[in-house]
Amino acid sequence: MTNPAPVIQVEELQKLYRETHAVRGLCFQVDAGEILGLIGPNGAGKTTTLRALSGIIPPSSGRVSIGGSDLLADPVAAKKRLAYVPDDPHIFENLTVWEQLGFVASVYGVADWRGRAKDLLARFEVDGKRDALGSELSRGMRQKVASACALLRSPQALLLDEPMTGLDPRGIRTMNEAILEIAAAGAAVIVSSHLLSLVERLCARVLVLHHGEAVLSGKLVEIRGRFPELASDASLEEVFFRATEKPSGPTAPAVEAP
Repeated sequence: MTNPAPVIQVEELQKLYRETHAVRGLCFQVDAGEILGLIGPNGAGKTTTLRALSGIIPPSSGRVSIGGSDLLADPVAAKKRLAYVPDDPHIFENLTVWEQLGFVASVYGVADWRGRAKDLLARFEVDGKRDALGSELSRGMRQKVASACALLRSPQALLLDEPMTGLDPRGIRTMNEAILEIAAAGAAVIVSSHLLSLVERLCARVLVLHHGEAVLSGKLVEIRGRFPELASDASLEEVFFRATEKPSGPTAPAVEAP
């Protein structure tokens, strides 16, 4: 019996800005039901990677496949299967919260969306803002609305860049639960965050970027073994600092835990 193809497949992804390699030779995959943590210092290439995976920016070279559809060759099919929530989501200022959800449902062909939309608004505690315009929402409220719009579609691939920014403690708990639930339903999820304790709780695997390259990849229990000086129960934070304190460059290839 063959294993199903990964939902997200990235092969030799590169992104150059003039002479700068924002992302260099990135290769990884995310299977259905898996949550991958994408971590790294500021400027490591995390947001560039997610923007390339979502089709917002074209890669300089390499291949991205979402649900079996090539993002460059068949962008419409690929984008139908994914949802992306950026670190600072911009929603339509002149649409109400309810109209935002209705627009997403119309564009992506979500049938019978109203009941699910009501449940999502209640879950994220924005049902009281249903008739508020996007321009009237706080940073945290915009984050909740953007997340609700992404989840409304039940995407095969969900890309989240700093999903907890601006959320209150209850909102953080709700988002945690929602991420775990959509993964349990079969979605492939990528969570990029500087909150390493959050990544450690949520993610089955982590991918550490540094200077645009993957310097470490694998399950936490496995990648601890790359640093024998660390305790067997070392936290992801300790592993992160070990992985990123060493120089990274063309001669330092990504390390995949066995």
